[in-house]
Amino acid sequence: MIHLLDAGMQISEQLVAFRRELHRRPELSFQESGTASMVADKLKALGIPFKSGVGGYGIVAEVHGCEAGPVIALRADMDALPIQEETGLDYASIHPGVMHACGHDAHTAILLGAAQLLVQHEFSGTIRLLFQSAEEINAGARAMIAEGVLAGVDEIYGLHNLPTLPAGQVATRYGPMLGAVDRIEIDVEGIGGHGAIPDRSVDPIVCASAIVMALQTVVSREISPFDPAVVTIGSFHSGEANNVIPGRATLTGTVRTFESRVQASMASRLERVVRQIAEGYRCKAALKYIGQVPVLHNDEDCVRHVESVVDELIGANNRFAASPTLGGEDFSLYLQQVPGCFFWLGSGPQENAEQAYGLHHPKFNLHEECLPLGSSLLAAVALQRLSQKR
Repeated sequence: MIHLLDAGMQISEQLVAFRRELHRRPELSFQESGTASMVADKLKALGIPFKSGVGGYGIVAEVHGCEAGPVIALRADMDALPIQEETGLDYASIHPGVMHACGHDAHTAILLGAAQLLVQHEFSGTIRLLFQSAEEINAGARAMIAEGVLAGVDEIYGLHNLPTLPAGQVATRYGPMLGAVDRIEIDVEGIGGHGAIPDRSVDPIVCASAIVMALQTVVSREISPFDPAVVTIGSFHSGEANNVIPGRATLTGTVRTFESRVQASMASRLERVVRQIAEGYRCKAALKYIGQVPVLHNDEDCVRHVESVVDELIGANNRFAASPTLGGEDFSLYLQQVPGCFFWLGSGPQENAEQAYGLHHPKFNLHEECLPLGSSLLAAVALQRLSQKR
């Protein structure tokens, strides 16, 4: 498989150029029409059949072997984030307020690079390439699954760049790796009035502030410290004028858990706190709890396979055990349906990578030497697995 590493390096300049073009033109979730068009053009040039418009602007392509056999899927996400870029790069985003701050431009380029390597090989079976929309809003994988992209798939593999891990390194984890993700929306209703006469009003801002603080006790006082969980309120909107008590406050937040039983308990816990705190402040409150994605749980056999490929391509000294994180990924939905493995691809500097700007930061950038390695790894993972399953 070492030849795949060399082959990846030979297309490095193409991968970098394509990734930079995607970086200039980022598109938000379910708006990736331009990105999908660019991917389609590359697939056409490679002679790979594909279907577009799957689960939004997703693309499903297949590289067929010379004989029938198992189906291995490889996935990349394509969407960007509503962030104003601050990198100062000469290929920075030309779309105000939109940025590839999570490296999905790199993931897309990496999977296309893997496709370019795969068409040069003979194998038995099929390698299905999933270019997915809307990972950032935890909706794309569900939409693609609903359209049957996993039909006949035996295993699925994917990667995500990690700027705090040096380029040239990989991190894997057995079992649970990333947290479950849920969304909460809270509406607090009070009675508006003059800011100088609070006794004639029922202040929803004071009530909502108390709710924000009380929600933190669900994690600190109701859940075992051995069960990781986070409740974060990310938006709080109420009122327009400095001297007016508004009649309503709205909040949104995210809930992260690492065990399915804990995830299942959160809706009732939070609803109780929201309702009873509101009653204490003479307000009415409603909680909308939206389940999004489960814990990302890797299959042990698939992890062992990825590790063997990594060790052969770049050496076991460049493979590390990934720490668990409550960051989420809708790749977990694929893993609910079929066995597979999701792993980290280092994209940071060789020195002091732990100090690099992280994912979702307006100054996020990746070291592009990770691109050919990512392509080589995905191609090798698929080809080697098919050879084992003959």
